[in-house]
Amino acid sequence: MQENSQLSVLVIDPNPGMRSNLQNMLNASNINKIEYAVNSGTAIRQLTRRSYDIVLCEYDLGSGSGDGQDGQQLLEDLRHHRLISPWSIFIMLTSEAVYGKVIGAAELAPTDYVLKPFTAETLGARIARAIERRAVFLPTYQLVAQGNVREAIRSASAAEIAHPRHALEFARLRAELHVNLAEHGEAHEIYTKVLAYKPLGWAGLGLARAQFALGRIEEARETLQVLVAANPRLMGGYDLLARCHEAAGNHAQAQKILEEAVAISPHMVRRLRKLGEVALEAGDAAAAEKSFKQVVAKARYSEFRDPEDHVRLVKALVKRGDVLGANGVVRELERSMRASPELDACVAVANAALHDAAGNRAGALSDLQGAVSAVRASSGLSTGLKLGLVRACLDHRFDKGAQDVMMAVVNDQHSGLTSQDALSLFANAGRRDLADGVQQQLKAQAQILLGVADEKRNMGDVRGALQTLQEALHMAPTNLQVTIAVAGGVLRQISELGWDHPLGELCLAQLEKIRTIDAQHPRLGPLEDEYLAMRRKYGISG
Repeated sequence: MQENSQLSVLVIDPNPGMRSNLQNMLNASNINKIEYAVNSGTAIRQLTRRSYDIVLCEYDLGSGSGDGQDGQQLLEDLRHHRLISPWSIFIMLTSEAVYGKVIGAAELAPTDYVLKPFTAETLGARIARAIERRAVFLPTYQLVAQGNVREAIRSASAAEIAHPRHALEFARLRAELHVNLAEHGEAHEIYTKVLAYKPLGWAGLGLARAQFALGRIEEARETLQVLVAANPRLMGGYDLLARCHEAAGNHAQAQKILEEAVAISPHMVRRLRKLGEVALEAGDAAAAEKSFKQVVAKARYSEFRDPEDHVRLVKALVKRGDVLGANGVVRELERSMRASPELDACVAVANAALHDAAGNRAGALSDLQGAVSAVRASSGLSTGLKLGLVRACLDHRFDKGAQDVMMAVVNDQHSGLTSQDALSLFANAGRRDLADGVQQQLKAQAQILLGVADEKRNMGDVRGALQTLQEALHMAPTNLQVTIAVAGGVLRQISELGWDHPLGELCLAQLEKIRTIDAQHPRLGPLEDEYLAMRRKYGISG
């Protein structure tokens, strides 16, 4: 047990007597580096400051008395916001009665559950088992943490053979890593092989996700219907099935499926939020109001409260005609959250909706102007809120505001919105003039970035040059000059730093784009020859 002396543990439990008992049990296993948290808020603050080898968390953290989250909600927050590493050991302490409800519907399973009452020997054995498993997976996880995903895939593949007891888990990890690289075909192949060996729920869900990502929406829907019927508590299956219906424009069916999922697992905030959004799209403002009220209530005790949840609730209440209730939500938002540009933007958007409901166009326009200013200063607002603000600006003929916010969205590479999407939104709104204006701005910004990339390349920073070129490509994906520069930048980095599969695929995509735009372009042939030369140089087959 000597090696246990180096382990650090965070105990999360509101009961001082239980904290004392756990300390004695851990000491019996020669674990002495122990810190404590009495609720989810203090736990998150401690995990923000440092990492721990093991987290022991009581499931009932006082949520029954309205004092905070339960342990499963806390785990959801920790994983979603990446406050615990993939190799951290998270053990949930719970009663048998609660375990029966949680285990089947758990969105993000902990490393282990320990049922109360338990002995020091039981806890020590579970920790030993978790440490042994961690040692097997740690080399692969560390490669992932270093950003070397390709090498991590090779590590996981070798580990499948070296550790047959964990072969299926390594296959699952390997598939997830391929997904991280957007290699959905490879992930599809792995999940298919696993399912041929054993009908596991996670593999079926992974297969459906790969089908969805590959654009085979109907195939994914059929896979999920069979999967959910066989595994009625596999909650991720409901979420993806709802997305399939949503992609087909069937919001009412998506709403029904999410309602079924919420009835089984009612505490996941992100699902409740999605249900509210889908219900609003389906025209069911009453169901949207109910979901958003639950989101606001459940998130009240989270360290990651989102002011946009109040905006969503306001919009549902306004749609139902409850302006007084919506006004109360805005006032509560102002009182309960710390000042920030994100809060300012949300309050302004919500107040604009209230003014519109009251027929006060001038007041709405004034708030929209304030929202646009706040968006310029913010960094944490969703694409959905920004696009809603663009549409509101268009409704009020506030053209500059609409363009400014749209440019902020397009300039954000993580927004999920391409420049073509932005242009289509303006064109569909009958504002071709604004689409042309945005296109000119994007073209000018792309030209500036090409110059910056040249400077970085001349200084020998090939990675930085390519990163800047990719930013330009995001802004102007059909610009021939940018496309040629990106292909050249990729090949330059590969030549100096070695082959990289995702970059090779990016280069090939640009070559195909050049051929489509101008098959006779004088740079196309030399770039294609250089691409083939790089493949030969690094022994890349196919």
